[in-house]
Amino acid sequence: MSGPDTREKILRAGIRTFARQGFFKAELADVARAARLRAGAVALHFDSKDALLVSIFDRMIGDAIDEGRTALESIADPIARLDEIARLHLARMGRDRDLAVVCQVELRQSVQFMERFSSTRLREYLGIIRDAIAAGQKGGVFRDGLKPTTAAKLFFGMLDEMATDWVLSPRRFALEAESALVVDLFVNGLASRPVVPVAHGRRALSKRPARRTGG
Repeated sequence: MSGPDTREKILRAGIRTFARQGFFKAELADVARAARLRAGAVALHFDSKDALLVSIFDRMIGDAIDEGRTALESIADPIARLDEIARLHLARMGRDRDLAVVCQVELRQSVQFMERFSSTRLREYLGIIRDAIAAGQKGGVFRDGLKPTTAAKLFFGMLDEMATDWVLSPRRFALEAESALVVDLFVNGLASRPVVPVAHGRRALSKRPARRTGG
């Protein structure tokens, strides 16, 4: 009842229960029933459903960090590194809908939880993205003048929103397949030509040189 297999069984039951009943409606007793364990066995590992939710998130982000670091060991190109990060992130969410619901929906309903998670291993995960962007700046692939940490948050935000859209969408599609689009938009943007700053914080497209006519 107190071994690692039991803990893993509770974590999986917690993901399933929170995703299908909602975190605030579910109780540890519901998790125990889903895991086919006595309530006391669950209490040995988690003294509250809050503690269980924290462990679910820590497990997810820990797996993401380990998987990401292993995958990036053999990839030097910074764009390819971002592409692999995006693919792994969306694949992880796409293959476990219950986990995606918990992380993208249930977790976001508590400011207290979000503040706590933002100061834990999520920073470490963002660091992997930041390092890829900083390496790209150093190698001249990405432009200077942007803070790598800010850029990493923007990139994560794009992946996060794609996962949330996938969870909430009535359509069923392969989430992992969207990773290339995210990287393309992040790296190349939307503009068909360079964007230059203008007055009052607005921006405008630079003008193309006028075509010469005649001789």
